Amino acid sequence: MCGRFTRMYTWRELVALYRLTDPSPPSNLQPRYNICPTTTIDSVVERDGKRTLEPMRWGLIPVWWSKSLKDMRLSTFNARAETVATKPMFRSAFKRKRCIIPASGYYEWHTERGGKQPYYFMPKAGPILSIAGLWDEWKDKESGKTIKSCTMIITEHNKCVAKIHDRMPVLLSPNQFELWFSGKAGTEILKPAPERMLQMWPVSRRVNSSRANGDDATLIDKVAA
Repeated sequence: MCGRFTRMYTWRELVALYRLTDPSPPSNLQPRYNICPTTTIDSVVERDGKRTLEPMRWGLIPVWWSKSLKDMRLSTFNARAETVATKPMFRSAFKRKRCIIPASGYYEWHTERGGKQPYYFMPKAGPILSIAGLWDEWKDKESGKTIKSCTMIITEHNKCVAKIHDRMPVLLSPNQFELWFSGKAGTEILKPAPERMLQMWPVSRRVNSSRANGDDATLIDKVAA
């Protein structure tokens, strides 16, 4: 699974990679080193051939959800590639509402002597990982507010990631963006990333807490495992 990630990219890097049509950068595009589920994250969507960056809740709420947000107790921040096209929680969004979630890197945990050791994964080349995602819009009947939300798709590990975890996010390459947004690509695109795409190292166990300061750049510093 992927339950924590980082954001250090710039607006210029986003525009260049995704060919965004937004006229100006969002005012809150600041580095974040401990992004957790249910918080607001960046999501790239495409409508009528135009791509924009939109803030969304990380943890998908399907449009048909009839209960309150408090009753959304399922973990919907990840969707498994093997069942994303058929599972009721995700299948509608898979057909009609796809997105890409940009990340600078992400964390995974490995059980070692003394407890769970976090590791940080980031690209060897380029500033951004493009994670395949789904999004939807849901209206809260109690407040009348419309909430946009999203999920990351995860798949089997590659050999690099297997040393730490048995799952990894689906990482799209630029030549796959159009196929993903348009729906021309199905589940066959949801494969493990190439072996040489990522690098990793152990980081402070302070990351184990979701309350760790998200402004603290030292969270991604290499430590002795």
